[in-house]
Amino acid sequence: MNDDTFLAHVADTLAALPAVHAVTLGGSRAQDTHGPGSDWDFAVYYRGGFDPAALRAVGWEGEVSEIGAWGGGVFNGGAWLTIDGRQVDVHYRDLDAVEHQLAEARQGRFHWEPLMFHLAGVPSYLPVAELAVNRVLRGELPRPEYPEALRETAPPMWRGRAELTLRYTRGAFVPRGQATEVAGALATAAMETAHAVLAARGEWVTNEKRLLGRAGLREVDAIVAGLRADPGVLAEAVDQAEALFQLVVSGQAG
Repeated sequence: MNDDTFLAHVADTLAALPAVHAVTLGGSRAQDTHGPGSDWDFAVYYRGGFDPAALRAVGWEGEVSEIGAWGGGVFNGGAWLTIDGRQVDVHYRDLDAVEHQLAEARQGRFHWEPLMFHLAGVPSYLPVAELAVNRVLRGELPRPEYPEALRETAPPMWRGRAELTLRYTRGAFVPRGQATEVAGALATAAMETAHAVLAARGEWVTNEKRLLGRAGLREVDAIVAGLRADPGVLAEAVDQAEALFQLVVSGQAG
């Protein structure tokens, strides 16, 4: 199958599953930033009970999780599949939960959740971001603009998390010369700051892959690259990172 035929085949199959109201294409392929080896990210939006056994019964090779098996919250399950030789992810999206998060985001309300493979975790408005940027293949879904209320509430939350991350790093890791822990903390604080920058701009974020570049924070690479197990070097690196974060945030505010 060529890509167009493949896309139609997967979309039709997913849309035909019981309780599914819409199917989207996400990730790099929805935003035209993909490469030849990029995987395919789909989401099934369902109303009421969705039984993963129906997806399993399609017979595609791979792993199909139960509802809630990915920790619940924003990511409540999905599948890793191989279809026609292509790597495919399928995410479950409960429409009732998504609509709730959309209403919350419009009021500037959200919460933070840990999520595997995301250094800074994710905000509960991530499914709202997906509505805004993903490509709807089957069915109908809202296409929200970035709420002004969220532009007010999200940046200070993310900046506060970055500040606390650096503060803890100075007291817990720097004096012990723990370069690995400092490297991890700087990466986390950089991602948190990037979330703040993008939220202030009113730009949606669905993952961290290009987050630092979008926020203008790639200079943190040089800071992390210079780390070594010396308290003085580590203290200087944290200072440099903090100065970079403040510069980028203040530039955005200006």
